[in-house]
Amino acid sequence: MIKLFVPGRLCLFGEHSDWAGHYRTMNADIAPGMAIVTGIEQGIMAEVEKSSIFEVQSVAPEIEGQWQDFACRMDEQELKRIAKSGSFFCYCAGVASYMLEWYKVGGVRIKITSMTLPMKSGLSSSAAICVLVARAFNLLYNLNLNTLGEMNIAYVGELRTSSRCGRLDQACAFGVKPSLMTFDGDEIEVQTLNVKSPLHWVFADLCAEKDTVKILRSLNRGYPFASGEREEREQLALGQLNQEIVQRAVKYMAEGEVEKLGQLMTEAEALFDSHIAPMCPEELDAPKLKSVLKDPHVAQFSYGGKGVGSHGDGSVQFLARDADCQQKLIDYLNGQGMKAYPLTIKPVHTVRRAIIPVAGFGTRLYPATRSLKKDFFPIPCPDGMIRPVILILLEELIQSGIEEICLVLGSEEERQLYADFFERPLTEDHLRRLPKEYQEYENHILDIGKRLRYVYQREKRGFGHAVYQAAEFTRNEPVLLMLGDTLYRSLTNKPCALQLIEDYERYNCLIVGLYPVPLADVSHFGIMAGVWEDKDERILNVSTVCEKPTPNYAEEFLSVRNAKGVREYCSVFGQYILTPEVFEQLAADIKRADETGDKQREIELTSALEAVRSRVGMIGVRLSSQRFDMGNPAALVDTVASFSHL
Repeated sequence: MIKLFVPGRLCLFGEHSDWAGHYRTMNADIAPGMAIVTGIEQGIMAEVEKSSIFEVQSVAPEIEGQWQDFACRMDEQELKRIAKSGSFFCYCAGVASYMLEWYKVGGVRIKITSMTLPMKSGLSSSAAICVLVARAFNLLYNLNLNTLGEMNIAYVGELRTSSRCGRLDQACAFGVKPSLMTFDGDEIEVQTLNVKSPLHWVFADLCAEKDTVKILRSLNRGYPFASGEREEREQLALGQLNQEIVQRAVKYMAEGEVEKLGQLMTEAEALFDSHIAPMCPEELDAPKLKSVLKDPHVAQFSYGGKGVGSHGDGSVQFLARDADCQQKLIDYLNGQGMKAYPLTIKPVHTVRRAIIPVAGFGTRLYPATRSLKKDFFPIPCPDGMIRPVILILLEELIQSGIEEICLVLGSEEERQLYADFFERPLTEDHLRRLPKEYQEYENHILDIGKRLRYVYQREKRGFGHAVYQAAEFTRNEPVLLMLGDTLYRSLTNKPCALQLIEDYERYNCLIVGLYPVPLADVSHFGIMAGVWEDKDERILNVSTVCEKPTPNYAEEFLSVRNAKGVREYCSVFGQYILTPEVFEQLAADIKRADETGDKQREIELTSALEAVRSRVGMIGVRLSSQRFDMGNPAALVDTVASFSHL
């Protein structure tokens, strides 16, 4: 059984530009469409498993009394008939019919456990259920579809119903984060956006009426070729003028210009009213929407607002001035007979802290580790210096912008080793004997010492337990984790850690560096499987993480195919960006072990990563890099021989 969550979606800017941009396949003079879309906090939670038939059930308390369970045979014609029936299940059947037709899959049982997403409110509840069904088939039958593939199947499946959805509706597949979507004919490009300041959105169901089918039918009359001034103004608004607004919105979000972003919403609504609404005045005059947008009580809590989705009297959205105004606005709108919801988009924290666990005994390097910790083993470097392993790692972190580094030690007694190296100055006699450039380097070492913090793993309960000792150090923010017995070399001008940080800032989720290894070596590493999200095969949407699998198991279940169809095996590189959810999971794992009295069971990081991945996802990043392991004698010999060579 697999647990899934798919959110609804909110179009912040660029409504209707998706289908308008698609008309470029018929008229090249039409400008590409652009929209900023985000998943919302409300959505559909479900448990899915294989079945002999196609079933959709619900135990969700939010829709109790409004729901009837549904089941049918996995028969293509039967599914297509249901898809045209007009019931809520038509969306599920539309996707299932496509999956059966093209992938020859078996059945699926979907049990909806929670549904906080309001329906028929411009938030794409139909698209969310379509993505949910597509993702269920994808994961249960190992179809190796990436997120864009799931999104496209959800779109085609919905088209098999009587609905005429746009291409941006299924953006909910990308989760609760803002994305810039570009629609150029049949091509879609999705780019995750950076947000500098918290954005406190409020969206509300106006609890009025609109005819979405009529709106879309009327607006489509202006395409692919304009037949008069009114159609020309519509194409201009959904094309060039919309692009200008969306590009300004991207800039304001990246620069933290919240007030300007709110004002831009009001500007976008005015453009819609002047250039697009005349195509369907009977629906787009929208008296309820206009009344709420002009309400002076609303204005005191928000910087600006606009319609949602197809517009009309469906839903409204506002950018609140702050968190307090967000709640006050929700309370006010609810008091006016609407149903209001919050959406807070938080900025991506630039990763400024790192953790290096060095609490191990180094038993595989015995007896040298009787007197010297393995992270102090000397390594020849390309510049001719001999550095201890720990210094090489710390220098990479500092070059990557890390400000504080937490070392996880085995005991308080070990603390003195690091204090002696990083905090105690050399004697004057010793310093004088060093060349001038080494004297300057000595100050560099002492500066590193000022960034170090220490925690202790007093019980040896596994790698995950060691990492958890630094939970308080993270301050509930993302943190970079680096293994203490591995060295890294970038093949670009950016250190490996900086490459990983930049990808975190792009994707804002749990990220693990990955590194290809031969099948024969998989039993030495954590192995990730999944689907490539990009053409360069650099970003992996991880579907599973397995700690030290056997070659036979990896060959059957953990291979990742490249563009040439060749199987690859992606090991954990040794660097991670851990999110607060990972530490919450580790805390739960430790508590469970303590309550059962099973303190001998190791708390593994890999199992915590897999649990978080199953709930919120994980990205694997192929870094432009080399990895040098020194956890065993053979690897240490190779590292000493190879690391000094550029």
